[in-house]
Amino acid sequence: MTVEEVQEGEAKVGWAREHMPVLARIRKRLEEEEPFGGVTVGMALHVEPKTAVLVETLRAGGAEVAITGCNPLSTQDDVARYLDTVDGIACFAEHGVDEEEYYEAIDAVLDREPSVVIDDGGDLVFRLHEERRELLDGVEGGCEETTTGVHRLRAMERDGALELPVVAVNDTPMKRNFDNRHGTGESTLSAVMSTTNLQVGGKTVVVAGYGNCGRGLAEKFAALGARVIVTEVDPRRALQAHFGGYDVKTMDEAAAEGDLFVTTTGNVDVVTGDHFDRMRDGAVVCNAGHFNVEINLDDVEEMAEEHREPRPGLREYTMPDGRNVSVLAEGRLVNLAAPLGWGHPVEIMDLSFAIQALSAEYVLREDLEPGVIEVPDEIDVMVAELKLRTSGIAIDRMTEEQRDYFESWRHGT
Repeated sequence: MTVEEVQEGEAKVGWAREHMPVLARIRKRLEEEEPFGGVTVGMALHVEPKTAVLVETLRAGGAEVAITGCNPLSTQDDVARYLDTVDGIACFAEHGVDEEEYYEAIDAVLDREPSVVIDDGGDLVFRLHEERRELLDGVEGGCEETTTGVHRLRAMERDGALELPVVAVNDTPMKRNFDNRHGTGESTLSAVMSTTNLQVGGKTVVVAGYGNCGRGLAEKFAALGARVIVTEVDPRRALQAHFGGYDVKTMDEAAAEGDLFVTTTGNVDVVTGDHFDRMRDGAVVCNAGHFNVEINLDDVEEMAEEHREPRPGLREYTMPDGRNVSVLAEGRLVNLAAPLGWGHPVEIMDLSFAIQALSAEYVLREDLEPGVIEVPDEIDVMVAELKLRTSGIAIDRMTEEQRDYFESWRHGT
């Protein structure tokens, strides 16, 4: 660690802090009330500037915080080193660690015996249940940030394996409508363009999955002039994509047409060797889902005669027939794992991390039963109201007559 590295990380965090007014309002109250006094919060999140502002906010509320990364390539080392210099914060994240080192860092967080856990992808909660069960009794609950993590938690709950209450931050409207849709859309578009330096307009972009993230991706790419093809397994979402004006095809069909492929399903083997075999010369493939399982890299590496890295974060594979196809960021979360992938815009994460901070406080305040817990609607509404207020936006309020009409079943036509 160098002084310069810490200063660079501190400057990045300072810039993010300037543009996160909602979290600033929450931090001010938490400093006054200290609801996290005497509490250790264990976190596994993408360690970058916006996350650091959340960490500082919890610390201001009295928490001791231990944090590590939730993706081996998303940690910004200067930010991690800055956090580790702040009193009451221990950061174990490091960019580019292997799998063994990744889980050693998660264990280091759990060694601090957290009372509340905040997770992104479920690895921390899963490790707690599978390898560190002796700590479960001391954990009051947690929060989960992302779609993949909530899927895993619901599977655990269904199997009777989830022994903690965990708030599904990802599933609340403020998270789905802004973070998943606009955050994923804008940050993925930015990462793809900066990594490849290629134009989007005029290209055919294949978006795998039309959940909130996929919808945001389709909208952003189409806005820049791309033709968008959507692949889906859910008939309702496929129909939504069709009504939204996008072509809907199977991946087998789309593989031969796409110039750029972006996966956002959270599932395995969305793009496999069969699809790589159909792709055009020059096709680019990347992943905007959480884990690096959506693109089958074993298939493409086995198929390719050679590979090279003409640009940072871009690996180009030459097929036996001479075609070149490229994979970005080793198939990991492209908007954070690419060299110039800075993650969601600061203003978006202001909203998501405001919900995280308030949900963590909710876990401490309420006596919750084990299971996947919805974010209380009042928290979601509060964050929206704070964002409007800090943006200088006023909205209408119902009159008493309107509220009475809306809430009564006695009024007719």
